[in-house]
Amino acid sequence: MAEENKNHDEEEMVFDTSKMTADQAAAMEVAEAAREKEWREPSFAAKLFMGDFDANLMLNLADQDPEDKKIGDEFLAKLESTLLEHLDPEKVDATGELPEGFIEKLAELGVFGMKVPKEYEGLGFSQVNYNRAATKIASYDGATATLVSAHQSIGVPNPLKMFGTPDQKKKYFPMLAKGAVSAFALTEPGVGSDPAQMSTTATPTEDGEHFLINGDKLWCTNGTIADLIVVMCQTPPKIVRGREKKQISAFILETKDKDGNWVEGLEIVHRCDFMGLRGIYNGLLRFKDVKVPRENILWAEGRGLALALKTLNTGRLTLPAASTGLGKMCMRVCREWSNDRQQWGKNIGEHESCSTKLAYIASMTFALEAMTAITSQWTDTGGQDLRIEAAMAKLFSTEAAWKVIDETLQFRGGRGYERADSLKARGEKAYPVERAMRDCRINRILEGSTEIMHLFLAREAMDPHLKNAGDLLNPRTSVGQKLKAFVKCAAFYPFWMLKRYVNTSYFATYAHLGDLGSHFAYIERTAHKLARTYFINMALYGPTLEKKQMLLGRLVEIGTELFAMGCAVSYAHKLQQKNSADKSAVELADHFCVLARRRIATHFRNLSSNDDNHSNRIAKKFLDGNYKWMEEGIIWAEDK
Repeated sequence: MAEENKNHDEEEMVFDTSKMTADQAAAMEVAEAAREKEWREPSFAAKLFMGDFDANLMLNLADQDPEDKKIGDEFLAKLESTLLEHLDPEKVDATGELPEGFIEKLAELGVFGMKVPKEYEGLGFSQVNYNRAATKIASYDGATATLVSAHQSIGVPNPLKMFGTPDQKKKYFPMLAKGAVSAFALTEPGVGSDPAQMSTTATPTEDGEHFLINGDKLWCTNGTIADLIVVMCQTPPKIVRGREKKQISAFILETKDKDGNWVEGLEIVHRCDFMGLRGIYNGLLRFKDVKVPRENILWAEGRGLALALKTLNTGRLTLPAASTGLGKMCMRVCREWSNDRQQWGKNIGEHESCSTKLAYIASMTFALEAMTAITSQWTDTGGQDLRIEAAMAKLFSTEAAWKVIDETLQFRGGRGYERADSLKARGEKAYPVERAMRDCRINRILEGSTEIMHLFLAREAMDPHLKNAGDLLNPRTSVGQKLKAFVKCAAFYPFWMLKRYVNTSYFATYAHLGDLGSHFAYIERTAHKLARTYFINMALYGPTLEKKQMLLGRLVEIGTELFAMGCAVSYAHKLQQKNSADKSAVELADHFCVLARRRIATHFRNLSSNDDNHSNRIAKKFLDGNYKWMEEGIIWAEDK
């Protein structure tokens, strides 16, 4: 740990910041410092970006242990019964409140201890069982799913398990297992995805035994009811190589005193109300000299952002599980509605414009379940670095879920737009499509927006190349460093690039996968194309590539689609092995892959044929006020 912190302090920048503003350079330096620098374990997705398709890693998946599955089955039965008996999602949506005593019911069931190790009185669930629970909860009520996910995935349990000291674990794990609700406080009113601008401070007291936290934290999910919060703060800077280096640290804050009152200096300024997820307890928190012991620092001083990123690697895996729950709900809605509804003499689902939607919804939901199952199993078995896969899972699942619910609402027509309680009041089935659409929209934003995921994934995909050629691309490096990098690149890239064009992927068949073998062969071929295309664009744009966000986004989307295809094929193959007579999984995987290949072809085409520059010019003029005249003729609510 000490060596890792030393490397963290002394790491040189791989990007040229000389032409950036001071704020841009600071943001880049903070982001780079928080990154995991080494790849100590293999990554399926990282290999994809380098043109290496590891089919065995995708196919050799272990089944869930029967005893572990039994534990999950028994828990899920109790969970479903508790949700149905004690929770009406429509009332939650209407009132913005969970029923009185409901959180206590969840606590009695052990929901808040799912990720707490058994030796600390928790359930100690595998990732597979945890995500099975997340799927079930999300299919019923988004607010409850968010409560549980924010607590388990980015709240205290996960970072405490990964980075907590023995004393911290001994103190806080039993509290969490018994139902203490936790939260995570990072975002600030003036700071979104740029932690370099964080203004909340934690200042050491004179005796050095405590810190005083001051600042505001916005959109803190569970924050208005939390017993424990992970708070990210600026701690005093360090001087590294003669330069001041910003330090961001993570603290565990106990929000209540021994009498159950909020600790001195902590104020819940406002509970936020949103378009969807109206039953979540999310708010603006203000800290005024809130005292926290030094021993409550998680991991180490200055390692707060690195902790957040590492925590999110597994935390993000809840989103594909939740998206799968939504997709399954949509499938049932569409199937039942199609059977009930006749239009122009035949079942509404038999019309081509509708059947296309149904095929998309079913195959996409299958891909979501496949991605959830595979990433969960990889998490449990260990031995892999999942930072890219987790980000891909988050990116893919939230975008896919939004399209699935949109197509479901369109399929339902006016009834999709109507609230469930209104449908019920006039005697129709109360399908909650409208509420589900509002609830899931935030998923494309939280825990790293789609745009941030593109940048994060692009940076991780670049890493092997920057380690080889970074000094060549950086104009600040010395002649000697450039010469050394040139020799390194000359020894590696000619053969590597040749292999991206001439390789055995053109002869791969994967015949043992039957009808799905051609899709695996396509993934292998396309991985080579993706890798060489990525490198060519790095060489073409050099240090300015990081500004080409649309181009990078397309490359990332290609890699993500290939990963999703691999999951779908692998999962379908595994299911068919268990029941060779049932071809349904293969049919769904095949259809998903056919559509994914079309999307990939479009992304490749748009790399060279696009309107990015034209859009940028229009956007600049828009921001300069050239089109302000277009805003005339409206009623502006702010004038009231």
